Amino acid sequence: MKRLIIIEDQTAVREMLAEILRLDPNYELIGEAGDGQSAVALCLDVKPDLVILDAKLPGLNGVDILRRTVKKVPGMRVLIFSGHENPVLVREMLEAGAHGFVEKTAGLVEFKKGLETVANGGTYFGPAVAALLRDVVANPDASSASDFLTDREREILQLVAESHSTREIAAKLGISVKTVDNHRTNLMRKLNLHDVASLTRYALEVGLIEQKKAQ
Repeated sequence: MKRLIIIEDQTAVREMLAEILRLDPNYELIGEAGDGQSAVALCLDVKPDLVILDAKLPGLNGVDILRRTVKKVPGMRVLIFSGHENPVLVREMLEAGAHGFVEKTAGLVEFKKGLETVANGGTYFGPAVAALLRDVVANPDASSASDFLTDREREILQLVAESHSTREIAAKLGISVKTVDNHRTNLMRKLNLHDVASLTRYALEVGLIEQKKAQ
């Protein structure tokens, strides 16, 4: 029986997955998280065999969660289950340590096949993600400027794009306002972007945040 956790910020989706998995004797659900910081703490605390991970979460995104946990929890298997996929996001997830990626539009049958495959040591990709990967293979030189950002810069980029003020970011990360300003300056220099709107557009393009729906 695989010890499993679910990391998903949409409560309805998380509860649906939990309900399904509790009925499956192959898995023991040992924890749930709905934001990035809680997800990292949970992974390091319970050291699961298997993780179902959404790509985009408040605070820290899926890539940064993987970067902070995979090496510290040897043997942890990870299936990305997300409604957001693009070549940059898929590549970064795989490079960070994910073993499979199933798009939510593929449905639960595809999700179950992916989870079983990843749990048993394999890799699995939903049809839309597989098509994206073919594009990545066909264009191996395509890369993202985010590769040159540090983990802290990526974290601050996400928080800036989520409309947090400099003081709010400093408080969240436990660093000074001046340090946040320095990181923001470095971000703009590295990405050749010069205002918050441009940083936000870039964060959307590379999958750090998702487009807010009109009310």
